[in-house]
Amino acid sequence: MTSTATVTKNGGRQYPAATLAWLVWGIGAVFYLAVFFLRAAPAVMTAELMRDFGIGAANLGNLSAFYFYAYVAMQIPVGALTNSLGPRKLLVIGAISAALGQFLFAATSNFALACLGRAIIGGSTAVGWLVILRLAAHWFPNKRFAALSGLGLFFGNLGALFAQVPLRIGVEYFGWRGTAIASATLIFAIGVLAWIIVRDDPGEKGLASYAPDTLRKREPISFAAMFRGLRSCFAVSNTWLILIAQGGMVGPIMTFTGLWGAPFLKARFGLEPKAAATICSVMIVCWAVASPVFGGLSDKIGKRKPAYLMGSMACALGWAVMIYATGLSLAAFTVVAAITSFATGCVVIAFAYGRESVPARDMGTVTATTNIGNMLGNVLLQPGIGMLLERNWTGLMVKGARVYSAEAYQAGFVLIVGWALLSCVLISLTKETHCRQSDAASA
Repeated sequence: MTSTATVTKNGGRQYPAATLAWLVWGIGAVFYLAVFFLRAAPAVMTAELMRDFGIGAANLGNLSAFYFYAYVAMQIPVGALTNSLGPRKLLVIGAISAALGQFLFAATSNFALACLGRAIIGGSTAVGWLVILRLAAHWFPNKRFAALSGLGLFFGNLGALFAQVPLRIGVEYFGWRGTAIASATLIFAIGVLAWIIVRDDPGEKGLASYAPDTLRKREPISFAAMFRGLRSCFAVSNTWLILIAQGGMVGPIMTFTGLWGAPFLKARFGLEPKAAATICSVMIVCWAVASPVFGGLSDKIGKRKPAYLMGSMACALGWAVMIYATGLSLAAFTVVAAITSFATGCVVIAFAYGRESVPARDMGTVTATTNIGNMLGNVLLQPGIGMLLERNWTGLMVKGARVYSAEAYQAGFVLIVGWALLSCVLISLTKETHCRQSDAASA
């Protein structure tokens, strides 16, 4: 298929060919794959990082979380920058900056500089999700938005998948620093490719755009406008309900597969890093597969809340069973983990849900706030669990790295289960949009 429908718009111009639209959006999606890879990479090198930097669980949690500190801090500014600079420039700047941050992280032996490198990576990759959503809004019909959101998250989860067994194999053969430098080189190449191929809107190629006029206008960066957008979004109850709820669903799976899952599985089942990474890979695959399924299902039934709420309830139950049902065999644990991860795919609905809850002009801002909710779980859970692990550490060390018991992880993971339960309550309080865009920011 080389073209979309023959419908014309704006003086007889055709919509972009499907191949071109997918190519433009696909480059953004590949960068988003890299975003998840960089985010999850510390999970399979916890022992190496603790040994090389001479740190324990609390500092390891902070090292990983510096990515999320910067990521969250950049979300609202990135929303404004999307309107002023456009997705193409943000994609190029983000990819090149992330590559430089990864180079710094790989090259330094200083813990503070390593944290700075992670922060640069986090701040740079904050553009990834907003870029692919904005490109989807310009290059594809609105009816595909939720499905493309799910597909985008699928790409992201592929990146997290590459950060499990494949990355662990790379670490064992080339060391964690060598693999980090190689990934930085590839991400830099994505930035160059984006500059050559990606364009903000089909109109730049003389084609008709799918985006409404309000999204096609370039706006100067204005802190006043930024705060007006925030006030407009948070005047709608769905915005803050979704923000906090997302933290309790995205945070647990990213915290588990992105940092604490592998050592927990070693403590509980005696698994070596590669085998533990395989379990985390199963979880990531299930999440990836479920994302477009939930997005498409929500579009098909014409409602956002039912699938979102049912998924959140399954998540909360699944985490409780995984962590506290101590009699589970490894096979049973893997099955429960897979179901829980699949249910987590419902989080993709939040982006369409939030977008429809506010006026179209606030799309960038509400997308940013929803993404803040996604990262809020990591910001609080990764170091929070690390501190609880330190509190329950028995003093055991192996090859210069601290080792924590299964009981210590159960004490730390109470934060995961508690937040997951809170998410169910918050989602139950949201107001259905029936897949229609709001015209007024009323609560």
